[in-house]
Amino acid sequence: MPLGETIVALATPSGEAAIAAIRVSGPSSHHLVTQCLGGRSSPTPRRMTLAKYRDRAGDVIDDVMYAFFAAGASYTGEAMLEVFPHGNPFIVRRIIEDLMARGCRAAEPGEFTRTAFLNGKMDLSQAEAVAEVIRARSDFALATARKRLSGELGRRMNSLMDKHLSVLARLEAYIDFPEEDLPPETEDGPVAELRMLERELGELRHTSHYTAMLEEGVRAVILGPPNAGKSSLLNALVGGERVIVSDAPGTTRDFIEVSVVIGPYLLRLVDTAGVGPVDSEIDRRGIEKTYEQMEAADLLLMVVDSTLPCPDLPERIGGALHGAASILVENKVDLSACRERESEIATEFRCRVSALRGTGIAELKELMVSALKSEVFDNQADGIFVSVRHGDALTRAKSAVEGALDKLRHEVPTELVVSDLRAAVDAIGEIVGRVDNEAMLDRLFGEFCIGK
Repeated sequence: MPLGETIVALATPSGEAAIAAIRVSGPSSHHLVTQCLGGRSSPTPRRMTLAKYRDRAGDVIDDVMYAFFAAGASYTGEAMLEVFPHGNPFIVRRIIEDLMARGCRAAEPGEFTRTAFLNGKMDLSQAEAVAEVIRARSDFALATARKRLSGELGRRMNSLMDKHLSVLARLEAYIDFPEEDLPPETEDGPVAELRMLERELGELRHTSHYTAMLEEGVRAVILGPPNAGKSSLLNALVGGERVIVSDAPGTTRDFIEVSVVIGPYLLRLVDTAGVGPVDSEIDRRGIEKTYEQMEAADLLLMVVDSTLPCPDLPERIGGALHGAASILVENKVDLSACRERESEIATEFRCRVSALRGTGIAELKELMVSALKSEVFDNQADGIFVSVRHGDALTRAKSAVEGALDKLRHEVPTELVVSDLRAAVDAIGEIVGRVDNEAMLDRLFGEFCIGK
C-alpha cells in the first residue's frame, strides 16, 4: 500500500446478516470518525460507540457502532476504523461507496495483514497463520494455526537462525585471523554443531507432510473383502446414507470420498472396491484403485465380516497394514452367526461394530482418534507444523548446511564454508519474513480473502 493511502473493505462475508463489519486502515481513519460519524476530533481508542453514519450530503445511511484504533496499537499498525452497520448488502455498499468517495481505496486481498507484516506487527509465518485460522475445519487444525499465529514457529526459526549465526561468526573469525587454525572435528566443534542443526532442519522440514492433513483432512481408507460392510461403515461414520448399500457383493467398483470431523481431526473417508476374486476387467481396475488409495492412506480401516472365517488377504494389503496406522473393524456383530475369535490380521487396534445398527461406532471413532494421536502425529507433541513454502526454505537451508559440512570435512577454504552458512541463514530468514521479494509477497497475500 503506497504511503498515505487509506484502504477500505468489508471484513465479513457478503450477504444478509444481523451485523456487518467494514474495516478502514490508513491516515484518514482519524478524520473519518468526525466526518462520517460525528465523533470527537480526538476519539477514545478501542471504545465501541453508537453513532449515525452520514454520507457527504449529510443524509443518515444507518445507525452503526464503531471503534477507532490509534496508530501503533491496531491490527495493521496504522490508524484504523471499524464500522458495524446492519448486515444489509445495500447499506454496506452505500457506506463503502461513501468512504471511497471521501478518498479511501478498495483494499486488495490480504492487504490489511500485509500492512501488519510490513509494519512489524507480525512476522511472515504469523501472517500466513491468519489465513490458516480462517480456513481451519477441525479443532486440531485450529489449534495448530493458533500456535503459529502466537509466534511459536517464528521463535523456533529465530532460535535456529541464532545457532547458525553463532557458528557463522566463529568461522568468519578464522577468515579475519588466518594465522589461527580451524579447530579439529571434535564433539564440541563447529562440525558437531552443524550436524545437530542439519538434523533439526530435517525434522522440522518433515512436518510439511502434516500440513496437507490439516488443510485437506487425514486420508482414512476403508478396505476389505466384498460385502464386508465397508459402505455401511462409511455411512455410519458420516451419520447419513452417503453410499448406496446393497446385499450383493462387489457393488462398489470405484472409490468414494467423504469429509467428516471425528474428534479433533478432519478426515477424508475413502470407501473402496472390495478385494477379492477378479471376474472381469472392471473388477481388476476397481481393485487397482483400491491399492492406489491404500498406499496413499494415513489411516487404514480393515473391515471384515465377523460371521465368516478370517479372509486370506493379498500380501500387498498385509504389508500396508503392517506399515501404517491401521484398525481391524469386525463388522456385523449384530448377526447370530457372529463369533469372536483371534484374528490373523496384524493391526495394533481392533474394534467390533455393527455398521447397520450403529453398535460400536462411538468406540470406533474414539479408537480412530487414539490411532491418529499415537501413530500419525506421535512425534509432534509441540504441534509445530511447517507449510510447503516453509518446507522448501528448510530444504534449501539443510542442503546448504550439508554443503558446509562436506567442505569442512575436505578442508575446503573457510570462505566457501561461510558462504554456504550464509545461504542457510537467508533461507531460514525467508520463513519469518527477512526477505525482500515483492513477487513472493504478492503471491502469498493474494490467497487471502478481501478484508483480511
